[in-house]
Amino acid sequence: MSNQPMSSERPLLDVRGLKKYFRINRGILFQRQEGVVKAVDGIDLKIERGETLGLVGESGCGKSTTGRAILQLERPTDGQVWFAGEDLTRLGGDDLRRIRRRFQMIFQDPYASLNPRRTAGDIVAEGLTVHDLARGREAKVRVQELFRIVGLNPSFVNRYPHEFSGGQRQRIGIARALAVNPDFIVCDEPVSALDVSIRAQILNLLQSLQQQFSLTYLFIAHDLAVVRHISDRVAVMYLGRIVELAGRDALYANPMHPYTRALLSAVPIPSPRLERRRERVILAGDAPSPANPPAGCAFHTRCPIARKGLCDLNAPEWREIVPGQWVACHLATA
Repeated sequence: MSNQPMSSERPLLDVRGLKKYFRINRGILFQRQEGVVKAVDGIDLKIERGETLGLVGESGCGKSTTGRAILQLERPTDGQVWFAGEDLTRLGGDDLRRIRRRFQMIFQDPYASLNPRRTAGDIVAEGLTVHDLARGREAKVRVQELFRIVGLNPSFVNRYPHEFSGGQRQRIGIARALAVNPDFIVCDEPVSALDVSIRAQILNLLQSLQQQFSLTYLFIAHDLAVVRHISDRVAVMYLGRIVELAGRDALYANPMHPYTRALLSAVPIPSPRLERRRERVILAGDAPSPANPPAGCAFHTRCPIARKGLCDLNAPEWREIVPGQWVACHLATA
């Protein structure tokens, strides 16, 4: 799969042929391998500096694994991850630790991602200490500044995670990510575990921080309304592969892949009149197992327009149908 043409400036992140397979082992003594789960199965992505790329798809399609593999929290099975001109997959030890401060992650669950035995201030200060950016009094002042930046009272630095609400905990997670002055942040469904009333506040905070600190985001979500609000471009993922990539407005106005159409048809419309008039796309069955993906197009088993003898036999080519809109579908047309 080749991606959209590069701009004249090198993208901050250039992912090429990324794969992450997990072994399926059987047996207590021999732990013999009986197969692999193809969580991420050969994807290409380019993210420009200052951009927010939304990555969407149903649960289990490989979105979070993609984010973790990009940041080398999960070592890829194959492929390359070029970040600021360096291939992260070839780095290890001190070299990888040196560059890690330039990319961070905001995790999905603000309840599970914070150490309950440490104070909020210590959690945020950890990155400063690990990367030798600040210590002692200087670190304390920096942590209090970060609390102000994310909208928390600096006097809360000595409180423990259980003393905060869900939205406040996610702000602590954001402060922790910001502490080391990163260039790139993977936001792994950062608002999905929050109340609806809090989601807009966190999204607005992320956008404000992006402008203030010139951040680049990979925003992972399954909520298409959230992705539309924050993203510049959107990549749609199905069974470990990218099936459509386009600018936000183009994707929502004219989705070309049948899976993208199905996802968008499930998003509620506030107007009852428009809701009654629009056509719903109901997919048959469940997504195939990534341990045994179908031949040909991975989506053909559920696709309402699939053609026998074509879609079930041949993997679709990754094509630019109109400028800036890329689709992996035999039948997609402008």
